[in-house]
Amino acid sequence: MNWKSVIEKYKSYLKIERGLSDNSVINYLYDINAILKYYKINTEKSNPIDISSEQLQNFIYEEAKSKSSYSLARRISGLKSFFNYLNFEKIREDDPSSKIESPKIGRKLPEVLTIKEIERIIKTIDMSHSQGQRNMAIIETLYGSGLRVSELINLTISNLFFKEKIIKVIGKGNKQRLIPMGDYSKKHLINYINNYRSLRKIDPIYSDIVFLNKNGKKLTRAMIFTLIKQFGEKAGISKKISPHTLRHSFATHLLENGADLRSIQIMMGHESITTTEIYAHMDTKYLKSVMKNFHPRKET
Repeated sequence: MNWKSVIEKYKSYLKIERGLSDNSVINYLYDINAILKYYKINTEKSNPIDISSEQLQNFIYEEAKSKSSYSLARRISGLKSFFNYLNFEKIREDDPSSKIESPKIGRKLPEVLTIKEIERIIKTIDMSHSQGQRNMAIIETLYGSGLRVSELINLTISNLFFKEKIIKVIGKGNKQRLIPMGDYSKKHLINYINNYRSLRKIDPIYSDIVFLNKNGKKLTRAMIFTLIKQFGEKAGISKKISPHTLRHSFATHLLENGADLRSIQIMMGHESITTTEIYAHMDTKYLKSVMKNFHPRKET
């Protein structure tokens, strides 16, 4: 079986059987392309499906010279997934990745903004600018509902339920979830959609997409990252921020104000509660209250 055919079948497997998002599939294929490039440069054979365990280990060794532990662990995970697939489909009987261990990585606490920093960002948005109302709605939706950037750019008008104050989101693995719509989000979304978006010439393909660029097309992930970075710089915030920072701030501020972890997990779309628990480790006030209320030797 030739390489191109295997990659196409692996791509279908990731999308259909594993239900991964387009972005996740791209990342997995990026791992495969990296090993393909290395294989072509360092071997005379034509089919990288036949790569040996030693060759794969040499590739990982070269990757380790320039990648962080986190990036290397992700690359190894992607390659293990691919070779497991080859085994499962009986394309090859052995697994050259079986002896490769991922580096141990610590759990990094995400960067979070204070409420005052959020307010400073909001104040930097120029509402007289042609995209001011859109940008305000973007910030309020990211922070007000904790959306992932991929969920934001794919958000549709048909999934906004203003009467019920609910947003239906298509998350990782095409899983749907319902998230409460904050008052500020609702206000600025309605204003943007009715008074600004409706006046623009919209590409028919994106007629149901909420957030559009000046050409009436869907915004890209890169554009959202650029916008958030610009707002942070204008607000004089020294932290390195991104759309994820607003999502992390959403979860942290909910916890600080008394929300339980299970509710936050549902709203964030985390598959495991352990992913959500990282926000508890960030909030010492929350941890102290747990200790005070539930430890058997608490003071009375």
